[in-house]
Amino acid sequence: MGLEMIQPGALSTIQDLGREGYQSQGFQKSGACDKYSMKLSNLLAGNFDENCKEAVVEFTLRGGEIRFTSPEVFSLTGADMRPLLNGEPIPMYAPVCAQEGDVLTLSLAPTGLRTYLAVHGGISVPAVMGSRSTNLKCRLGGFKGRALKQGDCLPTGKTTEQVKVFVEIVKGREDKFALGEDKSFLRRPSTPSRYYGLHGYVLLRVVEGPQAEAFTEEGLKTFLRNPYQLSMSCDRMACKLEGPLIGLKEGADIISDGIVEGSIQISASGLPMVMMADHQATGGYAKIGTVISTDIPSLAQLRPGEWVTFQFITPKEAVGIYRKEDKKLKDFRKRLMDVMDE
Repeated sequence: MGLEMIQPGALSTIQDLGREGYQSQGFQKSGACDKYSMKLSNLLAGNFDENCKEAVVEFTLRGGEIRFTSPEVFSLTGADMRPLLNGEPIPMYAPVCAQEGDVLTLSLAPTGLRTYLAVHGGISVPAVMGSRSTNLKCRLGGFKGRALKQGDCLPTGKTTEQVKVFVEIVKGREDKFALGEDKSFLRRPSTPSRYYGLHGYVLLRVVEGPQAEAFTEEGLKTFLRNPYQLSMSCDRMACKLEGPLIGLKEGADIISDGIVEGSIQISASGLPMVMMADHQATGGYAKIGTVISTDIPSLAQLRPGEWVTFQFITPKEAVGIYRKEDKKLKDFRKRLMDVMDE
């Protein structure tokens, strides 16, 4: 039961929701950069765990080729890498049935950055410290703690008989599982846009602090009023941005303290960088705010050269946004489970 990597693509790793509880010991949380797409892919593949936490393959920019070594049901979400199964186009955001020997081909994504492949039962590599996520810097988790290579064989979590049962449920009812273009509100997270003239930019909502007092009043206004462009120094660890410099009162350095995904550090140069899934455990630059978790997936799909803007919101507003987004996925999960029971 499993998948064989014929060509691994630009950067392909196994990820889940991340490694909780070890940051105090210096281990990054890791996990999928776009957790919304990861959860959605799991649901479409029939993984109905309440947290949608089964391990998936995260492809970056270009996916390569994968051979199925057993019958599987899989789904693809996130960036559209124009998937082909045995040379024939297949849909994104839908369960797809594959037979032993079938080959999935993923090309260069014309837009977006990361694609998520989920299979029924999940990618069943050993859990390390409670997670199957790949931590590239510490070389642990995932498949041998590294990016996938040609010839790697990945086990999946369901037997052939269990997969066949799910195939029988899906066949003939693909339209009830799939998310077509008319359901774009479900395909993507509910991150808003801000317009400057005719140009719309992703609007990242931010909870202010914890070192907001380190910035001048004009620096805070600069941060909120101007768009910032993703630089070429963007990866799973952080997105470094370019744009107007943000003024500080006495420099950017602080006594190192904890970092979370979404923390916005302002470096000594006065430019922001947003911490992503593989962020370090602590940092010594002042943090102007934290991007809310529901907007991180939208940032994770942007490429160098694209733009973002920022807006402060209150912690109470952030919690309300999270609950609304969580309900959206839970309602979809319930809908799929109702289809299963028909």
